[in-house]
Parts: sequence; structure tokens; C-alpha cells
Amino acid sequence: MKKTLATTLILALLLALAGMPLSADGHERWDGADDLAVNPLACGMGDEMMSDEDGDMEEGADEDMEMMEYDGGMVAMHDDTAGMDITLVDVPKLVGIGYFAATTLGQQQAAEELGNVSVTTDAPTEANIDDQIQVIDSYITQGVDGILFAANDPVAIAPVLRKALESGIHVVGYDANSEPDAREWFVNQAEFNGIAKALIDSLVDQMGADASFGIVTSTFTTPNQARWIAEMWAYAGACYPDLEWLETLEAQEDAGLSFQQAQTLINKYGEDLDGIFGMTSVATPASADAVNQAGLCEDVAVVGLATPNAMKPYVNEGCVRDVILWNPVDLGYAAVYVMRAVVDGEFKPGDTSVMAGRLGELVVVNGSEVLLGPPFTFTAENINDFDF
Repeated sequence: MKKTLATTLILALLLALAGMPLSADGHERWDGADDLAVNPLACGMGDEMMSDEDGDMEEGADEDMEMMEYDGGMVAMHDDTAGMDITLVDVPKLVGIGYFAATTLGQQQAAEELGNVSVTTDAPTEANIDDQIQVIDSYITQGVDGILFAANDPVAIAPVLRKALESGIHVVGYDANSEPDAREWFVNQAEFNGIAKALIDSLVDQMGADASFGIVTSTFTTPNQARWIAEMWAYAGACYPDLEWLETLEAQEDAGLSFQQAQTLINKYGEDLDGIFGMTSVATPASADAVNQAGLCEDVAVVGLATPNAMKPYVNEGCVRDVILWNPVDLGYAAVYVMRAVVDGEFKPGDTSVMAGRLGELVVVNGSEVLLGPPFTFTAENINDFDF
């Protein structure tokens, strides 16, 4: 009888532990994180990974960048179009949201400056990888000189991108990467560990090193968000082990669903919820709206990535302290300049930098990534200076 009772108690304890959310120092990664190697930055708050208001990298911020061997893909033999007019198609995750409207604007600005580039943006209205693949495949059939993309799924999109390379079409990614060999270059908006540090530090600064939080993301397989969450997990575990991760919820880049998922976190965890991380430009303003409508601006910090126009009402009213991002107009702009340099043979495997118009010289990191720069923090002091 005692043995049976002891066994029952042990099983009950194990079940209870299994149902508890892991803290930042747990052995398993948070839901939504990928399983790639992580590289958390040094502990401590500061602006060493931030940019100034002009978007310039702080002096010495790239000293630790380590060059790796080129790991991107190779395009098949094709007609030499160096210096000639080229036609590009841009296939972001979806159209109809402010973020990708901003990247499209940047692409059009670059095309106009260059004068020998034509760019068309075409993508599904929902972040659906199958629909995205179909759009890319149709342009391979039609024939274009280059494809720009932001992947909904890094693995699923890879075969159609390899098909483009094999067809002699140049491929450059931005915002959300594919498997490296499925594209030539990827324009990385900011180092993943830099974004992760900025997000975690902001929450801790506002709510303390033992805050409890939830995450509203797009999907568990969206590459850039999965990478940010993995690096957040690593940085929090190393620097703030008392942080408590409660739950990660998917919202499919949908504003209504993002609002509902933020409400779910508010209603489910009540006073135990100190913060919500919004991992998309849709989820962050929707989460801020949910917190604002619940009258919890003083109790629940919303920290995330979003465009300044979407967040101005919440920042200006004091419901959100800061917003972390980069300039998506510059991101789209850089992608076109990188593509032009590739087509012209001016940017090749092994190069350590590339010139990108008004952005100047951009450095190569991680083998085949072009780094736009460090993350930028929008606050009440500067957010009204931006319009995108």
C-alpha cells in the first residue's frame, strides 16, 4: 500500500512539473525557438548594440564579427546582364501590412536611383508558405532576372528557390532567410542575438529580472522569429535566470488573431503576467491594443518589433515605452542594391562588404549574409521623427 501510494505521489509530482512553464534557465527551449546554435551577447544593459538616430553603427560594434566561408548558393549559367536593364520580382511573406509596404517602398527607391532595375512585388495576402511557393514558381516559368524573397518557412521554400538558381535566376533574401544554399545572399536586418538582447533587456528594465511573460509570434516555423526566440532563451538563461516564460502563442501575422492571443495571455495569467513580447509588426501593436483596452498599461509591458507608425498611439500615450526594430525601407532598399551588385559581378562569394547607395558600405557576416546594421529603439523622444 505504501509502495503504491509513493508511486502515485511521484507520478502526480512528475505530471505537475510537466505542466509548469519552464523558466529561462530550463533545459528545453521556449516554444517557437529553432534548434540552431545560439550565441548570446554579454549580460548587462546598454546601447552598445544600438544604432544612433541616423542608423549608423556605433564605433567598434562590428569588431567581433567573424568571417566565415561563403555558404550561399550558386546560380547556373545565364546571359550576361551586367549593367543592363533587369526585371526583379519581390515575394515577401505577404502583402497588405505596413512592414512589407515599407520594404516595397525601399525597393522602389533603389530601383529609381539605379535606373536600370524594375521591381514588382507580388505575394499572397496571408502568410502561407504554399501560396508563396506558387507565386515564386510562376515567376520562374515567366522568366525574371532575379527573385527577392522573405520566407514564411526556411525549409519549405528552399526547393523552389534552388529551382530558380538552376534556371539561371539570381536569388537574394531579406527579412526572413531560407536554407543558405537556396539563395546567393541574405540581407539580415540585424544580428539575431542583438535583437534578442534588446528585447529582454527592455522587459527587465521595465518589470524586473523576475518578470513573467508570454510571447505572441507568427508561427513556430517562421525563421527570423524562431531565431530571435532561440537567442532570447539563451540570453535570458545566461543573464536573467529568474525570468519566467509562460507561453508562446501563434497568430499567423493576423491582427485580429494577434489581439485575441494577447487577450488570452491577459485572461489566463492575470496578475502573474508582467509582459508580452510581440515578435511581428502585427503582433506588437495588437498586443498593445489588448493591454490598453484592458487598462493594464501600468501592469503589463509590451515589448516587441513593429513599425513606428503602428506604435505611435501607444508610445505617445505612455502605454508602450519603446519599440525595437530597424528601418524596413532601408532593408528593401539594400536588397535591391545587393541584387544589382550580384548581377553586375561586383559582389561575389568571398567579398567582405558591398556598397548600397545611400546606406554606404554594408559588411558581410555569417558567410553569406549582408548586415543592414544593429537594432534601433523607437521611444517617445524620437518615434514621431519617422514615417513608415
